[in-house]
Amino acid sequence: MLRCITLNMEDIHDPIELAESLPEVPETAPEPAPPIESRFLFVDVAAQRAKQLRRGARARFEAEPGMPVYHKPERLAMEEVRRGLVYYQVPETRGARFGDQA
Repeated sequence: MLRCITLNMEDIHDPIELAESLPEVPETAPEPAPPIESRFLFVDVAAQRAKQLRRGARARFEAEPGMPVYHKPERLAMEEVRRGLVYYQVPETRGARFGDQA
């Protein structure tokens, strides 16, 4: 799960103070995310990660020698999801279908 921090510009006076106030986030997760079995879930997770990359998020892996370098955020996001570097949560379903009265 990716975290978001909201900042007000009035609260920022010193960049060092800001850096000290941010919570510690480990650079790598302790264990990879479970593999995605559904191609539809894979596409949804990769699309959300690509949106983050387009907005300036950093890649979660370095290109290895002999491997292709991905320039498009969509391809980079798909590779991150394939490697298990993107964590996600599937929302709980309500159990009622459209049109059903419960």
